[in-house]
Amino acid sequence: MVAADDPAGWQLVWQDEFNGRSLDTSRWEFEVNAAGGGNNELQYYVTNNARVKNGLLFIEARKEHYTGPEGTRDYTSSRLRTRLKGDWKYGRFDIRAKLPKGQGMWPAIWLLPTDEAYGGWPNSGEIDIMELIGHEPHRVYGTLHYGDAARGHLYKGTNYTLAAGVFADDFHVFRLDWEPRAMRWYVDDHLYQTQTNWHTQGRGFPAPFDQRFHLILNLAVGGNWPGNPDEKTVFPQAMAVDYVRVYQKKG
Repeated sequence: MVAADDPAGWQLVWQDEFNGRSLDTSRWEFEVNAAGGGNNELQYYVTNNARVKNGLLFIEARKEHYTGPEGTRDYTSSRLRTRLKGDWKYGRFDIRAKLPKGQGMWPAIWLLPTDEAYGGWPNSGEIDIMELIGHEPHRVYGTLHYGDAARGHLYKGTNYTLAAGVFADDFHVFRLDWEPRAMRWYVDDHLYQTQTNWHTQGRGFPAPFDQRFHLILNLAVGGNWPGNPDEKTVFPQAMAVDYVRVYQKKG
């Protein structure tokens, strides 16, 4: 595995450059389900749709009839996570990836709490490093989710739009800097969002983002936000990931 140069002030603590011949299961595990993420997604997450080739991880969405223990779906994909293999409280996350496009495509790079110290979703938080909805292939979103005693689920974020082209044209680095009192989102080292205020039900700032979280990579198909694929949506289609690098502050 090739070592990455540490950015100033940061130390590399975890990485996957995808230089092997198969997925490194000491770093990743598959989530196999047809739950739809609570978003009415259409895919069945299986183990067949993630592969490592030529230094890249491909997470592929396919239009195919699949029946498993949780029912039948007309699309398959994969969802990978680092839970109990890579868990961090604070850090810098750099993920270089090329994204799919088209109606109904929904790639995501995100973090969920490992221990759910504040209770079930959304009270223990969710950190979305990158989401793209395929009918807006030039735009990505970064969002925090958390809970509120009076209003329930709260979320706050914004988006970044390419000056030219779409995210399917080339690789881009999606970066999150997560510090105790601030989070910052970047695309190709361009800072486009800073958040410095959040909370969770019954607890003030900086909860719930003062606990360890793990990383998730997935490609969903359809759902409430992107809508379902149409006749123009191309299958199969993949999110290609060049590397994942996690750093923590020196000192």
